[in-house]
Amino acid sequence: MSDILLALDRGDIAFLILLDLSSAFDTVDHVTLLKRMEISYGLGGNLLGWFQSYLSGRKQSVKCNNARSLPTLVLSGVPQGSVLGPDLFLLYTADLLRLVEQFHLHSYLYVDDTQIYGFCIPSAASELQNRVFACVAEVSLWMRSNGLQLNPAKTEILWFTSSRRQIQIPQAPFCVGTATIAPPPLFVTSTRISA
Repeated sequence: MSDILLALDRGDIAFLILLDLSSAFDTVDHVTLLKRMEISYGLGGNLLGWFQSYLSGRKQSVKCNNARSLPTLVLSGVPQGSVLGPDLFLLYTADLLRLVEQFHLHSYLYVDDTQIYGFCIPSAASELQNRVFACVAEVSLWMRSNGLQLNPAKTEILWFTSSRRQIQIPQAPFCVGTATIAPPPLFVTSTRISA
């Protein structure tokens, strides 16, 4: 995210939102994931069959004291702790990159953490904030339609600015789903970097 530092160096301000998902790895739908791998990434034949074999046929049960439930077939989720788990989750959510780009914003996905950010001249701060708000609303809809759920309690937002531009930062509350997040804290920097 060195582009944020470069924007600050130009005199711009930046807005960042860090989205958190609830039980993200457990909610990946196998059918949807395999379809995305085939359509979006062109996987087919033996390779797609291998992924299908890897995901299907898994069972789970619950043990409490000496009692154990009957094994149940697992229809969603990617194995946590596996080498493939994070990669499969990123393939499942990669469409978010294109969605964020439609709002002329930037994103960074790291497993189940999604960061959306943008920068602008100080006089356009309210417009940037509104664009991020609209983007997050669309991301939230996309996640719900794909079986994922945002966790507003762990969502964080930050403005990045120089100390003399602080007064140009909007102080409107931010809504994620049904939760309202207080005006974001400021990250003030006076660091100058050279290109």
